[in-house]
Amino acid sequence: MPIYTGRGDDGETDLRDMSRVSKTSPRIEAYGTVDELNALIGSIRPTGYEDIDDQLQAIQNHLHIVLADFANPDPSEDDPIVREGHIETVESWIDAHDEELEPLRSFILPTGSDSGSRLHHARAVCRRAERRGVALAETEPINETAVQYLNRLSDGLFTLARVVNMRDGEIEESPSY
Repeated sequence: MPIYTGRGDDGETDLRDMSRVSKTSPRIEAYGTVDELNALIGSIRPTGYEDIDDQLQAIQNHLHIVLADFANPDPSEDDPIVREGHIETVESWIDAHDEELEPLRSFILPTGSDSGSRLHHARAVCRRAERRGVALAETEPINETAVQYLNRLSDGLFTLARVVNMRDGEIEESPSY
C-alpha cells in the first residue's frame, strides 16, 4: 500500500465505497476528528495502570470501527459498524470505575497528572467528534449508534481521567465562580 497517491491533491478524497468527496465535507470532518481523538488516546498510553491501558487500547480499536462507520455512506452486511455492544462495554467500565471513585459533587477542572489531564483533553476532543457526527447526521444518513458511542465514550474518558488522577494522588479542583 503506497503512502502517497496524489489522489487528494485536488482537495477531494475517497470514501470507503470509493466515491469522491471534498476534504471539507461533514463526513470527512466527522471521521477526521475521530482520527484525531484516536491519535490523542494513543499518546496517553501507557498510563502506568494495566487495566486503564487495556481499556484505552480497546477504545482505540472501537474508534477504528467508528472511523470505518463514518467513512462508509452505504455499509454492507460485512462492513464494520458500531454496535450496542460497544456502548455497553464502555458503560461497564464506567460503572466499575465509579465504585472506585468518590461521588462527584460539583464540576471539576480538567487538570491533574499528565495522564489524567490528557484524558480530560481526550474527553473534550471526543465531544467535538460527537458534535461532528451529529452535524453529519443532519445532512446524511449514518449509523446513529456511532454518535451514541461517542457520547458514552466522552463520559468514559471523563471517568478514566478521574480514576487516573485519584490513583496518582491528585486532588480534584472545583472551579470558583
